[in-house]
Amino acid sequence: MVQDPLEKDAMAEILIRGAYHVATLDPQGTRHSGVDLLLAGGRIQDLGPDLETRHPQRAGVERQILDGSRSVVLPGLVNTHHHLFQSLQRAIPAVQDAKLFDWLVGLYPIWRWLTPEAVYWSTLLGGAELLLTGCTTTSDHHYLFPRDAPSDLLDAQFEAAQRLGIRVHATRGSMSLGRSAGGLPPDEVVQNEDEILKDCERVLDRWHDPAPFAMRRVALAPCAPFNVSLDLMRDTIMMARRRGVRAHTHLGETEDENRYCLERYGKRPLQLMEDLEWLGPDVWYAHGVCFTPEEMDVLARTGTGIAHCPTSNMRLASGIPPIPEMLRRGVPVGLGVDGSASNDSSNMLAEVRQAMLLARVGFGPNAMRAEDALRLATMGGAALLGRTSELGSLEIGKAADVILVDVSGIDRAGALADPLAAVVFTGIGQRVHASIVNGEIVVRDGKLVRIDEAEIARHAHALSFEMLRRAGFHLPFGAPPWLV
Repeated sequence: MVQDPLEKDAMAEILIRGAYHVATLDPQGTRHSGVDLLLAGGRIQDLGPDLETRHPQRAGVERQILDGSRSVVLPGLVNTHHHLFQSLQRAIPAVQDAKLFDWLVGLYPIWRWLTPEAVYWSTLLGGAELLLTGCTTTSDHHYLFPRDAPSDLLDAQFEAAQRLGIRVHATRGSMSLGRSAGGLPPDEVVQNEDEILKDCERVLDRWHDPAPFAMRRVALAPCAPFNVSLDLMRDTIMMARRRGVRAHTHLGETEDENRYCLERYGKRPLQLMEDLEWLGPDVWYAHGVCFTPEEMDVLARTGTGIAHCPTSNMRLASGIPPIPEMLRRGVPVGLGVDGSASNDSSNMLAEVRQAMLLARVGFGPNAMRAEDALRLATMGGAALLGRTSELGSLEIGKAADVILVDVSGIDRAGALADPLAAVVFTGIGQRVHASIVNGEIVVRDGKLVRIDEAEIARHAHALSFEMLRRAGFHLPFGAPPWLV
C-alpha cells in the first residue's frame, strides 16, 4: 500500500510574505507584485494581498514564513529528460569532442561498472543540482543495467529521491540489442528481454503511485531504436498501456540514428514508432532534432510529446531542433537537462536560458521569448508527464511546488524592468533562494535542507574515480589530494 505523500506534515503551512513579483505562468500569464502565497497540506491555498490577516494562523498549526520581498516567485520547474546515473561522468577526456554514437561507445566501458551505490549517489548529486536551480519535479531515463549488477538499481534511485525531497518520475528503461546482435552497446550492458519485462512489472508494483499529487511515479522507457529490439518496443508499450503509465524513449536525435533505422529497418525512426504504436498523448520522446514538417504534424495530431534538451544537443553537435515550429503546429514540448555526461550540469534555470538562446540562433531573435522558455519548463513539462492539473503553474489547488529566485543581487542589477525576463536572461549559474516541494522547504537560502552538499560531493568524486579505474582509464593527473 503506497502511503499518501500528503499525510506527512499535513498540518504545516508556509506563508511567502510580500513577494516582489509573482509570475503564475497560468494560461493568462497572470503576474502580481507585493502579494503573499499561502501553502498548506501540500497545496497552494491562496494567493493575494495581506493573507496573514485573511488567514490567521490556526492554533496548533506550524506556519513557516519566507520573506519574498527580494524574489521572483515561480512554479517549480519540471525536468522531462535526464540520465541521473551519468552525473558521475562529466567532461570525460575521451569523449569531450565526440558526437552521439562515438560518445556512447566511449562511455559504455565506464557505465559497465554501475552499482546501486553509484546510482544512489549520482541521483543525490543530479537531484541536488536540480533542486538548487529551481527544478521540483524530475523525470529520469535509467536504461543501463549491467548484466552482472543487481537488478534493483532503480530502487536506489527512488530512495535517493525520497531523501532529497524531489518529486520524481523515474523510468524503468532498457537495452536489449547488444553489439553481437547489431546494436550499438557492448553485450555486457544489455539485458535479456524476459528479464527486462519482469523487472518492469516489479518496479511498477513497488514504486508507481498513481494517486493525485504523488511524489513518485514510474514510466517505461526502452532506450532507443539502435539498442532495443522491435519486439521489446512493442511489448513495452503494450505493458505501459495495460498498466496505465506513460512511455518514453529517445527519437530523432541525430542523422546517424536516421541512417541506422533506414539501413536496418528501411524506415525513418518516427515511421518505425508509428508501426509499433508508439504514438499518443501517453508517449514522449527525447530530443526530436531531426523531424520533418510532415513528422511534426504526426506528433501534433497524436499528442505525442518532445523533451527538448538544448545544451546536450549543442554539446554533441546533434543539431538545432525546430522547437518554435513544433509549438506553432501544436506539438507538446517540455524541457530536459539530459544526462550530465552530455550536459555536464543539471542546472534547470540555465537550461531555460539555453532553450531561449538556441531557438534564436536557429530561427531568429523573436523565435522564443523568456516567458515562452519558462513555459516549456513548467506547463510544458507538466503536460508531457500528464500532470497539468497538479503542476506547472501557481494556481489555487495545485501542488505547493514553488521556487523563489532572489533578484536583488549584483547578477541581476539593471534587469528588473521585467522581473520575469530577469530570471531567464541574467543570473547565469546562480542558485534559487528557495525551493518548496509538496509544501516542504527543501532549499533555503540557496542551500539544501535535508542533506549536506559536501557529503554528496565527497561520495560522488570517489565513485567517479573508482568507476574510471575499473574501466581501465588512464588518469594522468590522478585523484585530488583532498580525496585521498
